[in-house]
Amino acid sequence: MVIRVPFTGAEKESLKVSLDRHRDAVLWKLEGLGDDDLRRPMVPSGTSLLGLVKHLAAVEYGWFCDTFGRETEPLPFDDDDPDADLRVRPDETTEDILAFYGRARAAADQVIAELDVEDTGTAWFGEAVTMRWVLIHMIEETARHAGHVDILRELIDGMAGDHRPG
Repeated sequence: MVIRVPFTGAEKESLKVSLDRHRDAVLWKLEGLGDDDLRRPMVPSGTSLLGLVKHLAAVEYGWFCDTFGRETEPLPFDDDDPDADLRVRPDETTEDILAFYGRARAAADQVIAELDVEDTGTAWFGEAVTMRWVLIHMIEETARHAGHVDILRELIDGMAGDHRPG
């Protein structure tokens, strides 16, 4: 089923649905591919489909949980390696990374449900940010990477489209 941002919805509901649409598009683009294709670096930077999902999981935990004082699991950030969260280690399975994304989404959704759009937290760089700002930022981040995922998938097998057909 295709979810749509409500035409007359409340602000928080509309922002959350928009985020979910892009989250779901990312996962849809992985369907039907084997582990080799999911892990394969497709561009000179080394970006892979699974690496993008790992990155999105880490930033969901970071922006929604760390920012608003909630617990996270260990995140794959490394001050000595700014792209560590984009790389899939040999010991990480596809199932591990998809489960990590699922847990990050669930944790983020809980924070979103508990807070109002005006509630503030402290970003990793020390500034106060509202839940509204974080939702908008994560919609931008997820949509940007959903576009990357779309291009990588098309390079693999020609599949194109921005959202699962209804």
